[in-house]
Amino acid sequence: MAEILQTDGTWAFDGGAIRIVPGRERGVHQLRQTLGELAVPLAAVAGIAFEPGRKSGRLRLRLRDGADPLSQVARGRLPESADPYQLTVEPDRAGVAEYFVDEVRNALLLEQVPAGPTDRYLLPGPAVPLSVGAGDGTASFDGERVRLEWNWKTEEGKKSAGTRILPVQGISSVEWQPAAGLENGYLRFALPQVPTSAPPKHDPHAIELYGFKKDPLMALVAAAVAARLPHPTAPDRTLKALPHTGTTDHAGHAGHVVHDQPGPPATAAGAAPAPPSGGDDHDALLRRLRELGELHRAGVLTDEEFTAAKQAILRRF
Repeated sequence: MAEILQTDGTWAFDGGAIRIVPGRERGVHQLRQTLGELAVPLAAVAGIAFEPGRKSGRLRLRLRDGADPLSQVARGRLPESADPYQLTVEPDRAGVAEYFVDEVRNALLLEQVPAGPTDRYLLPGPAVPLSVGAGDGTASFDGERVRLEWNWKTEEGKKSAGTRILPVQGISSVEWQPAAGLENGYLRFALPQVPTSAPPKHDPHAIELYGFKKDPLMALVAAAVAARLPHPTAPDRTLKALPHTGTTDHAGHAGHVVHDQPGPPATAAGAAPAPPSGGDDHDALLRRLRELGELHRAGVLTDEEFTAAKQAILRRF
């Protein structure tokens, strides 16, 4: 096993995956600490490099295009300090970093891992439930529904529509754009049955971002949702138009709910459920059951919703 321990974090390679654990010091970016530990399978790695420096060096892990929901959403626009696939290396650990790089590169050659794009996500995306407040609102995601709530900075017309609750089945795409210069950024959810060209400031399905410290955390919400949508290279990513209606959320706020067509309850494993066929799927279903239990205990899911979702998962074992 190759391992490098730094204040910025710890990377360990066992031949099959790179385990990334962020540091817990104050200087470690909040996005990395919120994302937590990652296990990057070797099959998702396109390359690795160490860049030495006078004061400190930097390990950089490059993933294959389409392998990771967060990388897919961020598209290289995260600040270096927020990028979970970079590690600051102290000068006296340069030799260890170079050894780590050699071990990963040798494994890539031995396993003949292609460097080209993937047609499915090889990493699961950020854990849920997840809630981030930034810009003109708060975005929460429990694995099945996105909830958008507004604050005092929200434009009045947008705020008057009330809290929005968007089932993941009704979302065709999600986009995160950081603020750049004088241009504000945004987190936007596209709904095929509610097309709009409104700017994020007025779009009730978008949160406008002003370039503050917490803005990158919205990329985690985007990645968690993207992980449950069809992969960008899927043959048919077109969603059918779904009926929608106004209603209230669990807290009694006025909202806008997009209902799916009648059918079995969706699971957080993705918008296109496939029957499980191996140990990994079995473990994923067990994790999902635990997630549902936590959401039920927290009051996010009603008894009826919890029972229906649990039965849907149990049928897939």
